[in-house]
Amino acid sequence: MITVNNPLELGRTSQVKYSLSALGATAVSGQEDDVQRIAGVDIGLADFALLQPQARYLGVSARFRDVLETFPTPTGHTPAGFRFETSLRPEGLVEVDLVRDISYDQDGIKRPTNLIFSADSANPYEVAPIAPLLGNLTCNPGIVYDLFINNPEANVGHAFDTREEVMAELGRILGPGCDISVELNNPFEEDFSKLLDEAEEFREMLSPYRVVIKVPHTGPVNASNVQQLMRGDKRLSVRYDQPATADALRGHNLALRLRQHGFRINYTLMFEPYQTALALQAKPAFINSFVRHRAKQSAALEHFIAAWETTKDQACLRELRSFLLANDYLAAGQVEYPLLDCLKLANDLLRYRHWSDPAGQDGLDAVRQNLRWLRQVNLPDTRLIICSMEGEYNYPDIDNLLADPQWADMVHRVVLTAEPSYLARFTSSNLVVTYQRRFMNAAATAR
Repeated sequence: MITVNNPLELGRTSQVKYSLSALGATAVSGQEDDVQRIAGVDIGLADFALLQPQARYLGVSARFRDVLETFPTPTGHTPAGFRFETSLRPEGLVEVDLVRDISYDQDGIKRPTNLIFSADSANPYEVAPIAPLLGNLTCNPGIVYDLFINNPEANVGHAFDTREEVMAELGRILGPGCDISVELNNPFEEDFSKLLDEAEEFREMLSPYRVVIKVPHTGPVNASNVQQLMRGDKRLSVRYDQPATADALRGHNLALRLRQHGFRINYTLMFEPYQTALALQAKPAFINSFVRHRAKQSAALEHFIAAWETTKDQACLRELRSFLLANDYLAAGQVEYPLLDCLKLANDLLRYRHWSDPAGQDGLDAVRQNLRWLRQVNLPDTRLIICSMEGEYNYPDIDNLLADPQWADMVHRVVLTAEPSYLARFTSSNLVVTYQRRFMNAAATAR
């Protein structure tokens, strides 16, 4: 295939493109249909010059064929969610593989933007309208059970009874191009074989290509004390920053073990950027920046500090202590934690979060720090999921951040996830209504 007079190249030197079919290689016997799917794949001039003298046969990998068996696709096409990789094998075989990559749409064509959008939902009814725009979906037990299965307003007529039914339907709606991150019901299960069996069920249901297992940071929570979170006042007796080493690193080790069994990992519950470097040691496919609650809590801490500095009334510090207790900065037994120590804790948190600096006033300092880490990490396929958004500022602020030229080299490593209704909010403007009024009234006069 030779392309000249490309309108996008007017004023430039005409460029010549080469496809795999231009190599003149013979299709491997029995793979003629597969070769038809890749014949038009473009290769650069340098690759063409390297391959053409040696190319005798053109074929596909075993994984290529497995992908097509897993996701049947019309003749001449390949499914979304995969990129082409071409290798020169012995005997002059040019072999094409399909490699999982949600940056790609059907036929190995890149998605419109390097930024990937994701839905944070387990509701098939609200996922369906946005499904064609997504490269990822994330859900957890709270989303699956509280927000959908056990919510009669969402699970209309109780059409879905089990998590498995929900995930199967989501997989059907989303198609092959969308990764699906699922979380195990009990990450504190001490029998790894049970966790592995649960993960294998998801792999069987969603395919090895789409399934991603969400592994949470566990902090001081363990199999012995997790019941404290579900009984009585539901407060933990151990402070968040005083975990036993084995407890704090449980998620890291679980991620590594699941990875050894071929699972990609979405390492979740990441709120502070200091969690990132150790999380990356678990070699996850995804890390996270949760932005909503952390920013709201920072604003609240600033309010309590300002009230104290203005009035010097210890009632302000007692309110601060109650806030710290309610939000798990303090453990259950620290109800009489010294007030000045509470003040120091709050100031230290805001200083670390750059809350008074331009780099932190939008609550996105963790996002910036995680992008810096990904820029230098030895995990080229690991992506950052920016999640947990709300209100009128979060999405526009993130949009501005990612459009900044300093992050242009990192946008392809970012997945933006939120409830579909939240993303939908930012498809509209007041002027959409204004102009639709004008257009529809004009059209009504047509004869």
